[in-house]
Amino acid sequence: MFIFGNLLSAAAQIAHMIISVYIWVVIIAALLSWVNPDPYNPVVRFLRGATDPVLYRIRRFLPVFGGIDFSPFVLILILYFLDMFAVKTLSDFVYRLR
Repeated sequence: MFIFGNLLSAAAQIAHMIISVYIWVVIIAALLSWVNPDPYNPVVRFLRGATDPVLYRIRRFLPVFGGIDFSPFVLILILYFLDMFAVKTLSDFVYRLR
């Protein structure tokens, strides 16, 4: 049973790291949108490709407040919720298995 617990613990830690990295990708993409960088830059293309599909889905439900895009903020809140709820729940489940 400890092998399954260790596997789930590793999965929870990897999920936490992936969510943390994606939060930073969203923050960097939001900051870059303020300066309007070269759209052909590979870093900019990666950031937009990684964030725009998710942000587009959130933008469909949010009204525009004076030209300010709140979708990155909402996405970060959702990611923090996933990190605190899903990853923490998985970690607590692992703790009870041991």
